[in-house]
Amino acid sequence: MSNGEARASDDDSVDASGGWSSWPAPAKLNLFLRIVGRRDDGYHDLQTVFRLLEWGDTIRLRVRDDGRIVRHGPSAAGVAEADDLTVRAAQALRNAANVAQGADIAIEKRIPSGGGFGGGSSDAATVLRALDALWGCGLGEDRLAELGLRLGADVPVFVRGRNAWAEGRGERLTPIDLPPAWYLLVDPGVHAATAALFRAPELTRNAPAATIASFVSGAALENAFEPVLRRREPAVDAAFAALTQVCRSTAARPRLTGSGSGCFVEFADRESAERALDRLPTGLTAWIAAGAARSPLLEALETFGS
Repeated sequence: MSNGEARASDDDSVDASGGWSSWPAPAKLNLFLRIVGRRDDGYHDLQTVFRLLEWGDTIRLRVRDDGRIVRHGPSAAGVAEADDLTVRAAQALRNAANVAQGADIAIEKRIPSGGGFGGGSSDAATVLRALDALWGCGLGEDRLAELGLRLGADVPVFVRGRNAWAEGRGERLTPIDLPPAWYLLVDPGVHAATAALFRAPELTRNAPAATIASFVSGAALENAFEPVLRRREPAVDAAFAALTQVCRSTAARPRLTGSGSGCFVEFADRESAERALDRLPTGLTAWIAAGAARSPLLEALETFGS
């Protein structure tokens, strides 16, 4: 096995006493999503607002002296070890910083795959930021965001750790202040294939450009993928129907996040979110989470640095 090559390990004993450190990988919501055109490179121009959450996965890392990147525990279903985003992130950082050290990586997964909550991208971003600190690379936020963009369009927002208005492929970020909020989240259990959704003939690809003002006023809160997914996936439509029913007496309404199947409703306080959660029919996978003013990963990095 060559130096730096990833491999799986059957040893799942991950604890602080063994030299492991723990790092948060928060989930995100897209509070709206518009497609405003198609680019010359084949991608689409998007507009969205990323909202980070005080909930997500936990990444555990341990520095190795032999230069290997070792992923402990199972990878996501159907993902080869070498294609795991956390492994690729560690290898990209190792190559960019020209460091000799390696890392053990273990993930405590909470964010459902394919739901549009950003689990894979957030995990990769946390590996970039945390290993940059643990290895003493000192590449800085901008360089790490560049590395993250090569892994996925959503990775830079997690690297930077701030709620943001986003354009382009989602990589042109403008920090935005968002009010405190709680979210009722539902996972319909459908793994939405982003590439297939972008190919959907009924997808609106030329919506008029939104502005931050139109988002703040509530005029721009739609998600371009919602009508497509609701027609194609009965479970997603059923989740929207259930959320609409429990929010009938409020001004809140369900929305889709990203290009995944995950749905959410925003509330001003925890109590309102909990009441709505209690009214949902049994059988739905649902939970509540607070919106974050900034990523909990930034707090962890500051604590490590001090």
